[in-house]
Amino acid sequence: MMGITTAPGPRQFAAWASLACSAVLVTACASSASSAASSASSTPPAAASSAVTASPTGADTFLAAEQSLSATLFHEPACSGFGCALSGDSTAFLATMKWSTWSGTEAVGTGTYKLDDCRPDCAGGRVYPVAVVVTLSQPVKVCSASGTRWVWSHASFTFPDGLPEALQGQNAPQNPWTFSGLITAAQHSCAS
Repeated sequence: MMGITTAPGPRQFAAWASLACSAVLVTACASSASSAASSASSTPPAAASSAVTASPTGADTFLAAEQSLSATLFHEPACSGFGCALSGDSTAFLATMKWSTWSGTEAVGTGTYKLDDCRPDCAGGRVYPVAVVVTLSQPVKVCSASGTRWVWSHASFTFPDGLPEALQGQNAPQNPWTFSGLITAAQHSCAS
């Protein structure tokens, strides 16, 4: 028996040519799609997210109790009861606060600043309630699994009635007060 070979006919040739063109197009499209995907993934996440959360608003800016990201974050707190701890060592509290401004750039409130004179030590010191106007400012970005938030990193105080003698001179409260540890923690939260 003899084998018969036939040359491809015009239809068969067109089918093979069409298949080859399709393969070239799929390869070309796939490589441009992967180039687009790789250039999109090479955009730093900070740049991508900064467009969404480039600056704080009043709604996403908080006071961090005890200057700690692990503690409660307060939004326009009244600071009832003993108050909201400003210091991690329980020597400074805001109490009975009323906020006239709470925006993405600053918060201004009036109330009471409870200050421990730490004499002879902080555990045995006297706490002085002092009328205060506090301005919170310089919000820093905090990144977490629940989203981006901002916390105040700076406080300045005005004492309309002055300070008691025990809290003057070298015993005066820090004013203004930059929350350095909080700033460092916030920067670390967004670094990963």
